[in-house]
Amino acid sequence: MVDAFVNSKIRHDKVTLFIKGTCPYCRNAVALMQKFNFLPGHLEVVDITGMEDVQDYFQRTTGQRTVPRVFIGTTCIGGFSDLQNLYQQLPGMLQKIGALQ
Repeated sequence: MVDAFVNSKIRHDKVTLFIKGTCPYCRNAVALMQKFNFLPGHLEVVDITGMEDVQDYFQRTTGQRTVPRVFIGTTCIGGFSDLQNLYQQLPGMLQKIGALQ
């Protein structure tokens, strides 16, 4: 059931951020991604506060249970520090999946 929930949020043509509302790294990741001009519906922020089973699922599937979990298309690129490290490459990556206007 958890896998169905997570997979329903992830698509090949969008960015999905799994966050917790009280997490400063999550807020920073959302702010960073909002700098880009996404097509409507191609940036989704999913608050998983209180959903420990989702974090357990991420531990099994990505090797990490921390938030944010950032998916570009169907690929988990990691968390906020990984997103920061890829910042210069993000425009090309987002263009490649067709998420930008």
